[in-house]
Amino acid sequence: MDYDVIHTDDVPITDLSDVDEVPPDLRIRALDECFETDALNVRLWYFEPGEEIRYHAHAEQEELYYVLEGEFSLKLGRSGEEAFLEAGPGTFWIAKPEVGHGHRNVGDEEGVVLAIGAPAVEDPGLDPHGLEE
Repeated sequence: MDYDVIHTDDVPITDLSDVDEVPPDLRIRALDECFETDALNVRLWYFEPGEEIRYHAHAEQEELYYVLEGEFSLKLGRSGEEAFLEAGPGTFWIAKPEVGHGHRNVGDEEGVVLAIGAPAVEDPGLDPHGLEE
């Protein structure tokens, strides 16, 4: 088959607090595992009020984010040049390789963010303050 169609409700939720090797302790739907993508990581991230993905960078992966629900505070940019921005539903942002990024749910309700990363490699977070420009 050349295509797949999946409804969000058919994608299992993974509670990352049950996986010691994977911070942060959030819940995700790993869409890429259902679609078996070759070139993309595609995840829905669920944030309770106050939960966050801390400021980090990736060596190779570029990530595109889209807020579906909730209000977020973003920290974006290279070390020493960070900007703090607000993002609500309908907001996109992108993080290039080696550029720091992080976001926190600052609202009173659950937040949901779609994250698409390429290439689809294991690219653990790096400390943006230790990267050379």
